[in-house]
Amino acid sequence: QVQLAESGGGLVQAGGSLRLSCAASGRTFSANAMGWFRQAPGKERESVATISWGGGSRYYADSVAGRFTISRDNAKNTLYLQMNSLKPEDMAVYYCAADRNAYTNAQTMGVMTVGYWGQGTQVTVSS
Repeated sequence: QVQLAESGGGLVQAGGSLRLSCAASGRTFSANAMGWFRQAPGKERESVATISWGGGSRYYADSVAGRFTISRDNAKNTLYLQMNSLKPEDMAVYYCAADRNAYTNAQTMGVMTVGYWGQGTQVTVSS
């Protein structure tokens, strides 16, 4: 059974940091673009950051650029999101995702191209 399991969410004060991890099991995603998405109450799920299958290309939403860093370790089948300078508007459920097809362009990865989702982890930022 293929699973993406997020961890690292929690409660943090504004200005603080969190590091999310996503461990994949059941298959390898070393050939798939991967990404982090988030969904706040009453809002649509949105892309936060995506990374190419080899890790050489990374793309960020304007709202998090310069504060968040996405990375991956294909040897460990794990995806990461380092979140710094967190703001109350970053509060949401964060989802790990893998693109449906191999060797696709991470820049065009979106909700409609995702083939695998994690269960989500809550990030709460207090002001």
